[in-house]
Amino acid sequence: MHYRLFGQHTGLRVSELVLGTANFGTRWGYGANLDAARDIVDRYAYAGGNFLDCADVYQFGESEEFLGELLSARRNEFVIATKYTQAAAPNAGVLATGNSRLAMRLSVEASLKRLKTDRIDLYWVHFSDGITPMDEIMRGLDDLVRSGKVLYVGLSDFPAWRAARASTIAELRGWARIAGLQFEHSLVERTSEHELMPAGNALGMGMVAWSPLGGGLLSGKYRQGETGRLEALGGAVFQQENTGQRTAIVDAVLAVAAEVGVSPSAVAVAWVLHKGSLPIIGPRTSKQLTAYLDASELTLAPHHVELLNSVSALSPIFPHTMIDTTASREAAAGGQYKRVVTPERSVG
Repeated sequence: MHYRLFGQHTGLRVSELVLGTANFGTRWGYGANLDAARDIVDRYAYAGGNFLDCADVYQFGESEEFLGELLSARRNEFVIATKYTQAAAPNAGVLATGNSRLAMRLSVEASLKRLKTDRIDLYWVHFSDGITPMDEIMRGLDDLVRSGKVLYVGLSDFPAWRAARASTIAELRGWARIAGLQFEHSLVERTSEHELMPAGNALGMGMVAWSPLGGGLLSGKYRQGETGRLEALGGAVFQQENTGQRTAIVDAVLAVAAEVGVSPSAVAVAWVLHKGSLPIIGPRTSKQLTAYLDASELTLAPHHVELLNSVSALSPIFPHTMIDTTASREAAAGGQYKRVVTPERSVG
């Protein structure tokens, strides 16, 4: 497995496949026990993986507890990322949840105890609560970094404009930078490409993609009668095959997988890697892990990328429907657009 720098503002070298641990534990009524989780972590590490993604709410804290147990003798071999916003306990209450500094402080202390560690390598704000100002969030995160309890910080499932504002506030005030963005991204959910991915690219953030299989849809298993997330966890983050385009996408993934001789899961994950994000793989069993790991050894041929891109293509949204047209580009370049060398990265 290859390692990549996490964004443009850190020297953190992380594996290109991120091991998601939402399936570690059984308090949600669906998941892996400790022995199964140990086998997954061991095999992931043997393949070169070092980036673990967790959250306090996963399995109501049991996922973090499992990691604390499994990593006690090898803590410094892994980058541990976890999140706060929902709290670990069901019905935790209004003060322990959300994005406030109080919820942040309560959550980080509890996570450190469950993880049995003195630091969290990457601390994500799990999702926007819609009410806490960005300066409060950023000041709280900066305090945690200065205290040494957190090394890097990131935003998960935030609108692009709020991520950009957070980055600007931190830069102007000398606070800890936003090191990364996390969002859903797959062949059946590409809307993060409208604003989030260009923002992350322009601001030099590491980008992490969750649900690269669309909740398992792109594995093709639901066509074979399996259930998985279709029934488990109340169908959370499951993308259904409910449009003609999605049927065409699954068909294309299966066709590429058959041609290349790998699993459909490997093709779907390899495509996310090709687009520039680090995909979170979330196996519940060792068998599922094997299918995921093949993606790190798979380089999609240009014609396969073109097929997958075209069959899953997004319809543009405003203002891109205007500014990305040839007429607008030429007008903004005095009729010389074809002669202008454009930057590789998005501009900030």
